[in-house]
Order: sequence, then C-alpha cells, then structure tokens
Amino acid sequence: MKAIMIVYNQALTEKVEYMLEKLNIRGFTQWPTVFGTGTTDGEPRMGTHTWPELNSATLTIVNEDMVDTILTKVKRLDAINHEVGIRAFVWNIEKTA
Repeated sequence: MKAIMIVYNQALTEKVEYMLEKLNIRGFTQWPTVFGTGTTDGEPRMGTHTWPELNSATLTIVNEDMVDTILTKVKRLDAINHEVGIRAFVWNIEKTA
C-alpha cells in the first residue's frame, strides 16, 4: 500500500475530487486549508493580505498499482494549470489497523 498526499491551490479542489471519483478511489482525508509555498517557483499561499490564496491537501491510501496513474493525472493537471500549482508525494504504508 502507498500513501499519496496531493497538495494544491484551493482552486483545484473540484478537479482533484473528480479525479479520485473517476479512479474509484473512495477513501481519502482532506485538509481544506493548508499554508505553504512551492519549492521552485510557487507563490506563497498564506491566507494573508499579502498572500491571500490558500492551498488544500488530500491524502489517500491506495494499492501500489494505482500510484503511476494518479501521478500521471496530477502532472496533467499541473501542466494545464501550472500557475495554480499541484504536487503529489508518495510514501510506503508499513501497517494499518
């Protein structure tokens, strides 16, 4: 099993939810408001007067065979909406209870 955390500008929330729905990924946890900035060229998303935009994050745990499909779709979303920003991070799930 793999954990995939997708962090994105709030403007992409519906697109991320639609992607998960179309991939039949039912289980996820979503944080509607997170703060941060991209590592290379992202603008800060801090919810302040100076940097008013915000990010959201979605975490899903999937079988390993879904990882490349999700990453491909995230890259496609980023290519279409690069100025908005979306990234995905993957790590191993050792155990669940």
